[in-house]
Amino acid sequence: MTANLQRPRGFSLLELLVALAIMSLSLGVLYRAVGGGVRTVGDMAAYNRAVAIGESLLAARETVPAAGVNESGAWQGYQWSLVSSPFEAAAPNQPAVHRVQVEVGWSDGLRQRSLSLASLRPQSGKPAAAR
Repeated sequence: MTANLQRPRGFSLLELLVALAIMSLSLGVLYRAVGGGVRTVGDMAAYNRAVAIGESLLAARETVPAAGVNESGAWQGYQWSLVSSPFEAAAPNQPAVHRVQVEVGWSDGLRQRSLSLASLRPQSGKPAAAR
């Protein structure tokens, strides 16, 4: 006669606890990855808006007066400043050029962020040596 041994079917309590722990760790990692991705998308949207503000401020200045420019303002939570300074020419016969720099700052809720753009713009009017 052979003994008919039957094994219990199903999972033990220990196996269920281990599976639950693995699942909770996996969901925690997944939550952090998705949360980080959403935060990055929000940061990039704010950064792109700051770039658009800076580029539009630079585009509004095709030329710079001889006295230079020093302006600042705010728009929808973004603070900006536009400053110019004479740029030293490499050759003596070159027209007068100014370095125009735009600083755009904003807060993302946790910390202050800023962006700086710079460009060279010709001086408006006649060169100072010709006057």
